Amino acid sequence: MARALHWVLEHTTGAGARRLAPAGRRRLLVPLLAVVLLAQMAFAMVTAAVEQTPTIDEPVYVATAAEYLHEHRVRHNPEHPPLGKLLIAVGVAFADPHVGAPFPGTQEDAGRHLLYESGNDPWRLMLWARLPVIALTLLLGLVVFVFARDLAVPAAALTALALYTLSPDLVAHGSLATLDVPAAGFLLTSVWLLWRARSGRPGLYLPSAGAALGAALATKMSALPAVPVLMALAALSVWSRRPRTVRRALLGAVAVAGTAAAVVWAAYLAVDPRLRWDPQATHVPVVHGLRGLLVRAMPLPQAYRDGMRIQFGLENQAWDGFLLGHRYAGARWYYLPVALTVKTPLGMLALWAAGAIALVAVRRLRPAAPYVLVPAAVLLASAMTGARDLGTRYAVFLPMFLAVAAGCLLAARRRWAPVTAAALVAFVAVSSLRTFPYYLPYSNEAFGGPAKTHLLLHDSNVDWGQDLGRLADRLRERYPDERVWLVYKGSGVPSSYGIEASDPRRAPAREVHGLLVVSDSAAAKAQGRLAELLRSSRPVDEVGHSITLYRR
Repeated sequence: MARALHWVLEHTTGAGARRLAPAGRRRLLVPLLAVVLLAQMAFAMVTAAVEQTPTIDEPVYVATAAEYLHEHRVRHNPEHPPLGKLLIAVGVAFADPHVGAPFPGTQEDAGRHLLYESGNDPWRLMLWARLPVIALTLLLGLVVFVFARDLAVPAAALTALALYTLSPDLVAHGSLATLDVPAAGFLLTSVWLLWRARSGRPGLYLPSAGAALGAALATKMSALPAVPVLMALAALSVWSRRPRTVRRALLGAVAVAGTAAAVVWAAYLAVDPRLRWDPQATHVPVVHGLRGLLVRAMPLPQAYRDGMRIQFGLENQAWDGFLLGHRYAGARWYYLPVALTVKTPLGMLALWAAGAIALVAVRRLRPAAPYVLVPAAVLLASAMTGARDLGTRYAVFLPMFLAVAAGCLLAARRRWAPVTAAALVAFVAVSSLRTFPYYLPYSNEAFGGPAKTHLLLHDSNVDWGQDLGRLADRLRERYPDERVWLVYKGSGVPSSYGIEASDPRRAPAREVHGLLVVSDSAAAKAQGRLAELLRSSRPVDEVGHSITLYRR
């Protein structure tokens, strides 16, 4: 495989491409390979979407999307802006679920009610809700491809696209009806358009970059730290074309920010043209100090600003973490770098580092370094200060930005570069494809692979409730008629998938005999009664590398 990739990279770079005949085949080779890469990613994501039951966050987003369609107002889930859920709503509209009267309960209860208590097929509804995110994830792959092609050569674009499509994190989260991949992809698109504005037609690319930035802000508030960075890049793009024109550079930055704010307003108006919002219906915490001043100063809808207050309230809560087998209270600043090291293919880590070095070391690539590396670094630094150590999805922008950087290794014009890149991409491909279709619990070979991830990490890194359907199949096939005790961490309803089980924590220990089934995230943080039960049980099976079956 490495030899084949080397041939491809060699013959899509410089003189190698010119040696390949005839010319028509040269023109078709790169797009054909791009289609193949995107097709395998699409197959992996659709397979995951078909086989996985709802993860913890998905029912809330799907119920909110249905609420947008039927009630046309922002009510549930105000801590996340509406654009990503409007995307999910496209699939929900095709599924056409029965919704009924407005649900008065919490957003979690609303998700459970829609999926399991309203006469809907949860498998069908979840698949339709996930398909728009899958389609967007594939389109964002084209942005990665074109961005790398703009910076270097066709081989760089193929290398970047290969890393994007083979990233276990992107396949895992791109196949879910969640907001992480859309928000990160919109940010990457904005940066790419700012780079294009540097080369020409700023009147076209700056507003487009602002619209993409606005789409990110209208999807997740975690995109807010990127605003000053992208405004600075907008000014840099204008300045590079017209040095000593400070006024024009500032106007470019303001145009990007203004367009972004307009897109956020448009997202809320698309849900409810009357912008109805009742903060009394949702507990909105009071935010003081600098954060409070920042929230009040934002020229955005009241619902958005109250959503920011809710997010700050969540950051002030006490959260537990689990890293490298150790449970702890609070957050650790190094959590994300360590978790990314565990969950990123080794060849990908090497190419990320080599590409970042090439961006800085190769003279003709240096102007692109602030565009590719600085936004990713700022977003990572911001995510590292968060209070919730719950998964690498909080840094899912890194596989996008650093895929572009990795492709730039091919611009170094060293004879070893195509061989090295081909070998590392092949290593990534083998590592990624071996985990199919269990992408969510992926970890690389240095940490034992997907089967060992639950010993090192928890929550959305490994067990996010996605394997309830697979558990039902396993119990029917291998353990029919056995008494089942279940501790499940997720949003699914076990009985809806044919699982009849009792909670072992609510029964005397002497009565808990038979099959004890425990989600790995629950086992990782087990205390008290559950910890005692696990100590007196032996593992006999596992499902999806996220649920372990014990015999007691």
